[in-house]
Amino acid sequence: MTTVPEEVPTLRSSVPSAREWLRTFVIGICMGSADAVPGVSGGTIALIAGIYERLIGAVNAITPERVVRFLRALTPLDGGISPGGALAVFEEADGWFVVGLCTGIAIAVVLVTRLIHILDQTVPTLLFGFFFGLIAASALVLVRDLSVETRFQAVAGVTGFLLAFLLSGEAEFLEGGGLLLVFVAGAIAVSAMILPGISGSLLLVILGQYTRMSETLSDFIDSLIGLVTGGGLGDVLAHGTVVGTFMLGGLVGLFTISRAVRRALDRNRRATLAFLVALVVGALRAPVQEVHDEVGFTPEVAAAFLAAGVVGAALLLVLDWYAVDLDLDSV
Repeated sequence: MTTVPEEVPTLRSSVPSAREWLRTFVIGICMGSADAVPGVSGGTIALIAGIYERLIGAVNAITPERVVRFLRALTPLDGGISPGGALAVFEEADGWFVVGLCTGIAIAVVLVTRLIHILDQTVPTLLFGFFFGLIAASALVLVRDLSVETRFQAVAGVTGFLLAFLLSGEAEFLEGGGLLLVFVAGAIAVSAMILPGISGSLLLVILGQYTRMSETLSDFIDSLIGLVTGGGLGDVLAHGTVVGTFMLGGLVGLFTISRAVRRALDRNRRATLAFLVALVVGALRAPVQEVHDEVGFTPEVAAAFLAAGVVGAALLLVLDWYAVDLDLDSV
Protein backbone atom coordinates (compact mmCIF):
# COMPACT_ATOMS: atom_id res chain seq x y z
CA MET A 1 0.00 0.00 0.00
CA THR A 2 1.43 3.32 -1.04
CA THR A 3 0.83 6.56 0.82
CA VAL A 4 0.25 9.86 -0.87
CA PRO A 5 2.74 12.42 0.44
CA GLU A 6 1.21 15.43 2.11
CA GLU A 7 1.15 18.37 -0.24
CA VAL A 8 3.53 21.13 0.78
CA PRO A 9 1.98 24.58 0.36
CA THR A 10 3.59 27.08 -1.97
CA LEU A 11 3.74 30.81 -1.45
CA ARG A 12 1.53 31.46 -4.47
CA SER A 13 -1.20 29.07 -3.29
CA SER A 14 -0.94 30.26 0.30
CA VAL A 15 -1.24 34.04 -0.06
CA PRO A 16 -4.90 35.16 0.15
CA SER A 17 -6.57 37.22 -2.54
CA ALA A 18 -6.10 40.98 -2.67
CA ARG A 19 -9.75 41.46 -1.70
CA GLU A 20 -9.38 39.32 1.42
CA TRP A 21 -6.12 41.10 2.30
CA LEU A 22 -7.82 44.49 1.96
CA ARG A 23 -10.81 43.45 4.07
CA THR A 24 -8.58 42.15 6.87
CA PHE A 25 -6.36 45.25 6.68
CA VAL A 26 -9.36 47.62 6.90
CA ILE A 27 -10.74 45.74 9.89
CA GLY A 28 -7.28 46.07 11.46
CA ILE A 29 -7.38 49.83 10.83
CA CYS A 30 -10.75 50.03 12.61
CA MET A 31 -9.55 47.87 15.50
CA GLY A 32 -6.35 49.87 15.90
CA SER A 33 -8.27 53.15 15.87
CA ALA A 34 -10.54 51.80 18.61
CA ASP A 35 -7.66 50.35 20.62
CA ALA A 36 -5.90 53.72 20.66
CA VAL A 37 -8.89 55.43 22.32
CA PRO A 38 -9.90 54.82 25.95
CA GLY A 39 -13.41 53.44 26.26
CA VAL A 40 -13.59 51.67 22.89
CA SER A 41 -12.40 48.10 22.55
CA GLY A 42 -10.81 46.61 19.47
CA GLY A 43 -12.50 43.37 20.51
CA THR A 44 -15.88 45.05 20.02
CA ILE A 45 -14.88 46.08 16.49
CA ALA A 46 -13.80 42.48 15.80
CA LEU A 47 -17.20 41.33 17.02
CA ILE A 48 -19.02 43.80 14.79
CA ALA A 49 -16.87 42.79 11.80
CA GLY A 50 -17.60 39.10 12.39
CA ILE A 51 -13.97 38.03 12.93
CA TYR A 52 -13.92 37.72 16.73
CA GLU A 53 -13.93 33.91 16.83
CA ARG A 54 -11.27 33.77 14.13
CA LEU A 55 -9.15 36.28 16.08
CA ILE A 56 -9.36 34.25 19.29
CA GLY A 57 -8.59 31.08 17.33
CA ALA A 58 -5.51 32.68 15.77
CA VAL A 59 -4.23 33.92 19.14
CA ASN A 60 -4.69 30.49 20.68
CA ALA A 61 -3.05 28.83 17.66
CA ILE A 62 0.23 30.71 18.17
CA THR A 63 1.84 28.36 20.67
CA PRO A 64 5.50 27.93 21.72
CA GLU A 65 5.52 24.54 19.97
CA ARG A 66 4.47 26.09 16.65
CA VAL A 67 6.95 28.94 17.03
CA VAL A 68 9.77 26.41 17.53
CA ARG A 69 8.63 24.35 14.53
CA PHE A 70 8.47 27.49 12.38
CA LEU A 71 11.97 28.61 13.36
CA ARG A 72 13.47 25.12 12.95
CA ALA A 73 12.04 24.92 9.44
CA LEU A 74 13.97 28.07 8.55
CA THR A 75 17.27 26.68 9.84
CA PRO A 76 19.37 23.69 8.73
CA LEU A 77 18.79 21.91 12.07
CA ASP A 78 16.47 19.24 10.60
CA GLY A 79 18.50 18.35 7.53
CA GLY A 80 17.96 21.51 5.54
CA ILE A 81 15.96 24.69 5.30
CA SER A 82 12.30 24.01 4.49
CA PRO A 83 10.36 27.08 3.36
CA GLY A 84 7.37 24.86 2.64
CA GLY A 85 7.45 23.45 6.17
CA ALA A 86 7.66 26.94 7.65
CA LEU A 87 4.76 28.04 5.44
CA ALA A 88 2.68 25.07 6.61
CA VAL A 89 3.18 26.05 10.26
CA PHE A 90 2.44 29.67 9.34
CA GLU A 91 -0.89 28.60 7.83
CA GLU A 92 -1.75 26.48 10.88
CA ALA A 93 -1.68 29.67 12.94
CA ASP A 94 -3.72 31.60 10.33
CA GLY A 95 -0.61 33.68 9.75
CA TRP A 96 -1.75 35.71 6.76
CA PHE A 97 -4.84 36.83 8.65
CA VAL A 98 -2.71 37.81 11.66
CA VAL A 99 -0.21 39.73 9.51
CA GLY A 100 -2.92 41.65 7.64
CA LEU A 101 -4.80 42.47 10.82
CA CYS A 102 -1.70 43.50 12.80
CA THR A 103 -0.46 45.70 9.95
CA GLY A 104 -3.73 47.63 9.96
CA ILE A 105 -3.78 47.85 13.75
CA ALA A 106 -0.19 49.13 13.91
CA ILE A 107 -0.73 51.84 11.28
CA ALA A 108 -3.95 53.01 12.93
CA VAL A 109 -2.43 53.10 16.41
CA VAL A 110 0.46 55.25 15.18
CA LEU A 111 -1.81 57.70 13.33
CA VAL A 112 -4.51 57.95 16.01
CA THR A 113 -1.98 58.20 18.83
CA ARG A 114 -0.25 61.05 17.03
CA LEU A 115 -3.57 62.84 16.58
CA ILE A 116 -4.39 62.36 20.26
CA HIS A 117 -0.99 63.76 21.23
CA ILE A 118 -1.71 66.90 19.18
CA LEU A 119 -5.21 67.26 20.67
CA ASP A 120 -3.84 66.80 24.18
CA GLN A 121 -1.55 69.78 23.57
CA THR A 122 -4.23 71.99 22.00
CA VAL A 123 -7.73 71.06 23.25
CA PRO A 124 -7.35 68.82 26.33
CA THR A 125 -10.82 69.68 27.64
CA LEU A 126 -12.57 68.45 24.50
CA LEU A 127 -10.28 65.44 24.20
CA PHE A 128 -10.78 64.16 27.73
CA GLY A 129 -14.46 65.10 27.68
CA PHE A 130 -14.80 62.90 24.60
CA PHE A 131 -12.97 60.11 26.43
CA PHE A 132 -15.27 60.55 29.44
CA GLY A 133 -18.31 60.05 27.21
CA LEU A 134 -16.80 56.96 25.62
CA ILE A 135 -15.95 55.44 29.00
CA ALA A 136 -19.33 56.33 30.56
CA ALA A 137 -21.31 54.83 27.69
CA SER A 138 -19.06 51.76 27.69
CA ALA A 139 -19.68 51.34 31.42
CA LEU A 140 -23.42 51.70 30.86
CA VAL A 141 -23.43 49.05 28.14
CA LEU A 142 -21.40 46.60 30.22
CA VAL A 143 -23.34 47.14 33.47
CA ARG A 144 -26.59 46.60 31.61
CA ASP A 145 -25.60 43.01 30.79
CA LEU A 146 -24.02 42.23 34.17
CA SER A 147 -25.74 40.52 37.09
CA VAL A 148 -24.15 40.07 40.52
CA GLU A 149 -25.61 37.17 42.47
CA THR A 150 -23.11 36.31 45.23
CA ARG A 151 -21.10 38.13 47.87
CA PHE A 152 -17.84 37.08 46.18
CA GLN A 153 -18.97 38.63 42.91
CA ALA A 154 -19.90 41.84 44.73
CA VAL A 155 -16.50 41.94 46.46
CA ALA A 156 -14.78 41.44 43.08
CA GLY A 157 -16.75 44.36 41.66
CA VAL A 158 -16.00 46.67 44.59
CA THR A 159 -12.31 45.74 44.39
CA GLY A 160 -12.16 46.54 40.69
CA PHE A 161 -13.93 49.87 41.18
CA LEU A 162 -11.72 50.98 44.05
CA LEU A 163 -8.55 49.92 42.23
CA ALA A 164 -9.45 51.91 39.11
CA PHE A 165 -10.84 54.90 41.01
CA LEU A 166 -7.81 55.28 43.28
CA LEU A 167 -5.21 54.76 40.55
CA SER A 168 -7.07 57.08 38.14
CA GLY A 169 -6.71 59.97 40.55
CA GLU A 170 -3.40 59.25 42.23
CA ALA A 171 -1.28 57.77 39.46
CA GLU A 172 1.42 60.45 39.53
CA PHE A 173 3.82 58.02 41.18
CA LEU A 174 3.31 55.67 38.23
CA GLU A 175 3.70 58.23 35.43
CA GLY A 176 7.48 58.39 35.76
CA GLY A 177 7.93 54.65 36.25
CA GLY A 178 10.78 52.76 34.64
CA LEU A 179 10.87 50.19 31.87
CA LEU A 180 9.48 47.46 34.14
CA LEU A 181 6.26 49.44 34.55
CA VAL A 182 6.15 50.06 30.78
CA PHE A 183 6.54 46.31 30.19
CA VAL A 184 3.75 45.47 32.67
CA ALA A 185 1.49 48.17 31.22
CA GLY A 186 2.00 46.77 27.72
CA ALA A 187 1.23 43.25 28.90
CA ILE A 188 -1.98 44.30 30.65
CA ALA A 189 -3.22 46.70 27.97
CA VAL A 190 -2.64 44.50 24.93
CA SER A 191 -4.08 41.42 26.63
CA ALA A 192 -7.31 43.36 27.27
CA MET A 193 -7.64 44.58 23.70
CA ILE A 194 -9.15 41.30 22.52
CA LEU A 195 -11.93 41.39 25.14
CA PRO A 196 -15.12 43.03 23.80
CA GLY A 197 -16.07 46.04 25.89
CA ILE A 198 -12.77 46.26 27.80
CA SER A 199 -10.41 48.89 26.40
CA GLY A 200 -6.68 48.35 26.60
CA SER A 201 -6.09 52.10 26.34
CA LEU A 202 -8.40 52.61 29.30
CA LEU A 203 -6.17 50.35 31.38
CA LEU A 204 -3.22 52.51 30.34
CA VAL A 205 -5.15 55.53 31.63
CA ILE A 206 -5.72 53.75 34.95
CA LEU A 207 -2.00 52.92 35.16
CA GLY A 208 -1.03 56.51 34.37
CA GLN A 209 0.75 55.45 31.16
CA TYR A 210 -1.64 56.57 28.42
CA THR A 211 -0.37 60.13 27.92
CA ARG A 212 3.22 58.98 28.39
CA MET A 213 2.99 56.27 25.74
CA SER A 214 1.12 58.56 23.33
CA GLU A 215 3.85 61.18 23.62
CA THR A 216 6.67 58.63 23.45
CA LEU A 217 5.29 56.98 20.33
CA SER A 218 4.87 60.36 18.61
CA ASP A 219 8.39 61.37 19.61
CA PHE A 220 9.74 58.04 18.35
CA ILE A 221 8.12 58.57 14.94
CA ASP A 222 9.51 62.11 14.83
CA SER A 223 13.00 60.85 15.68
CA LEU A 224 12.79 58.24 12.90
CA ILE A 225 11.80 60.96 10.44
CA GLY A 226 14.63 63.06 11.82
CA LEU A 227 17.14 60.35 10.91
CA VAL A 228 16.19 60.79 7.25
CA THR A 229 16.79 64.53 7.48
CA GLY A 230 20.11 64.20 9.28
CA GLY A 231 19.01 63.89 12.90
CA GLY A 232 20.88 61.97 15.58
CA LEU A 233 20.45 58.37 16.69
CA GLY A 234 20.22 59.19 20.39
CA ASP A 235 16.54 60.15 20.40
CA VAL A 236 15.64 57.10 18.31
CA LEU A 237 17.27 54.79 20.82
CA ALA A 238 15.83 56.60 23.84
CA HIS A 239 12.23 56.61 22.62
CA GLY A 240 12.59 53.30 20.79
CA THR A 241 13.65 51.53 23.97
CA VAL A 242 10.40 52.54 25.67
CA VAL A 243 8.26 51.65 22.64
CA GLY A 244 10.06 48.33 22.18
CA THR A 245 9.66 47.46 25.86
CA PHE A 246 5.94 48.20 25.64
CA MET A 247 5.57 46.02 22.53
CA LEU A 248 7.51 43.19 24.14
CA GLY A 249 5.26 43.41 27.18
CA GLY A 250 2.22 43.37 24.90
CA LEU A 251 3.48 40.27 23.11
CA VAL A 252 4.07 38.47 26.39
CA GLY A 253 0.73 39.61 27.77
CA LEU A 254 -1.17 38.50 24.69
CA PHE A 255 -0.07 34.91 25.22
CA THR A 256 -0.05 34.86 29.03
CA ILE A 257 -2.34 37.37 30.76
CA SER A 258 -5.03 37.18 28.08
CA ARG A 259 -5.18 33.41 28.48
CA ALA A 260 -5.19 33.74 32.26
CA VAL A 261 -8.15 36.11 31.99
CA ARG A 262 -9.99 33.64 29.80
CA ARG A 263 -9.28 30.84 32.29
CA ALA A 264 -10.62 33.09 35.06
CA LEU A 265 -13.72 33.68 32.96
CA ASP A 266 -14.13 29.93 32.55
CA ARG A 267 -13.71 29.26 36.29
CA ASN A 268 -15.80 32.13 37.70
CA ARG A 269 -17.26 34.13 34.85
CA ARG A 270 -19.52 36.47 36.81
CA ALA A 271 -16.91 37.46 39.41
CA THR A 272 -14.28 38.09 36.72
CA LEU A 273 -16.70 40.16 34.65
CA ALA A 274 -17.78 42.08 37.75
CA PHE A 275 -14.13 43.00 38.37
CA LEU A 276 -13.48 43.99 34.73
CA VAL A 277 -16.68 46.03 34.38
CA ALA A 278 -16.04 47.78 37.70
CA LEU A 279 -12.61 48.81 36.38
CA VAL A 280 -14.37 50.69 33.58
CA VAL A 281 -16.76 52.42 36.00
CA GLY A 282 -13.98 53.41 38.40
CA ALA A 283 -11.87 54.79 35.55
CA LEU A 284 -14.44 57.54 34.92
CA ARG A 285 -12.40 59.59 37.37
CA ALA A 286 -9.37 59.64 35.07
CA PRO A 287 -10.48 62.11 32.34
CA VAL A 288 -12.06 64.40 34.96
CA GLN A 289 -8.79 64.40 36.89
CA GLU A 290 -6.79 65.14 33.72
CA VAL A 291 -8.85 68.23 32.90
CA HIS A 292 -8.78 69.35 36.53
CA ASP A 293 -4.97 69.11 36.60
CA GLU A 294 -4.28 70.57 33.15
CA VAL A 295 -6.94 73.26 32.78
CA GLY A 296 -9.04 73.57 35.92
CA PHE A 297 -12.82 73.50 35.89
CA THR A 298 -14.79 76.69 35.23
CA PRO A 299 -18.42 76.84 34.00
CA GLU A 300 -17.16 77.22 30.42
CA VAL A 301 -14.72 74.32 30.75
CA ALA A 302 -17.39 72.11 32.32
CA ALA A 303 -19.84 72.90 29.52
CA ALA A 304 -17.26 72.06 26.84
CA PHE A 305 -16.27 68.90 28.71
CA LEU A 306 -19.88 67.70 28.93
CA ALA A 307 -20.61 68.56 25.28
CA ALA A 308 -17.63 66.51 24.12
CA GLY A 309 -18.76 63.75 26.48
CA VAL A 310 -22.16 63.60 24.81
CA VAL A 311 -20.46 63.17 21.42
CA GLY A 312 -18.25 60.38 22.77
CA ALA A 313 -21.17 58.61 24.42
CA ALA A 314 -23.25 58.82 21.25
CA LEU A 315 -20.43 57.29 19.20
CA LEU A 316 -20.04 54.39 21.63
CA LEU A 317 -23.79 53.74 21.74
CA VAL A 318 -23.90 53.66 17.94
CA LEU A 319 -21.12 51.03 17.98
CA ASP A 320 -23.04 49.08 20.60
CA TRP A 321 -26.18 49.23 18.48
CA TYR A 322 -24.30 47.60 15.62
CA ALA A 323 -22.77 45.03 17.97
CA VAL A 324 -26.23 43.67 18.75
CA ASP A 325 -24.78 40.24 19.53
CA LEU A 326 -22.44 41.57 22.23
CA ASP A 327 -23.31 39.28 25.14
CA LEU A 328 -20.98 39.15 28.13
CA ASP A 329 -21.92 35.54 28.82
CA SER A 330 -20.53 34.57 25.40
CA VAL A 331 -17.17 36.33 25.84
